[in-house]
Amino acid sequence: MVKRNLLLGLLLATPLATMAQSEDQLIQRYTELAGSKENATSLVTGLRDGKEVTLKQGTSTVTFTPKTEKMGYGNIDNALALAEASIGNDPTPTQLKSVLMGGTVDGVKYEGILNMRASGMGWGVIARELGFKLGEVKRSDNANPKGSSVEPVAKVERASRPEKPERPEKPERPEKPERSGKGR
Repeated sequence: MVKRNLLLGLLLATPLATMAQSEDQLIQRYTELAGSKENATSLVTGLRDGKEVTLKQGTSTVTFTPKTEKMGYGNIDNALALAEASIGNDPTPTQLKSVLMGGTVDGVKYEGILNMRASGMGWGVIARELGFKLGEVKRSDNANPKGSSVEPVAKVERASRPEKPERPEKPERPEKPERSGKGR
């Protein structure tokens, strides 16, 4: 009972700003993919709440409702990172919808990242279906966030382990001398 109350107290003490910060970070990270901050906001909040997403470009408007229902920030990040890896930056709203919900982009048919997830597929399986490894997509996404002018640092090679010295050979045991005179 005490542990449960302590955990509940910690959860309630977590400031709401930390949750909003994750949302803000996702909106900032995927603004270029979505084409505008408004589109990125609609994507992140629509996926988070399981509600309609509206993407606008010029006078055209594209809407869709994800079949995934409500998603956590990590799942939203995975879905949008895979979409970005699939079609790159600066897609039209129709192309982005096709990659997320299913459709054709430049003659390539997509099953839809969100449709695959709603059917119960894991992120690793979805990434493989799209021809990627999720870890590589996420590492490249986190290595150099959009808008960052900082180049990734070169990986430092780990020093090799020194070899263990060989064990010295055991000296041979001297033979026991025979006992004289006893037991005869």
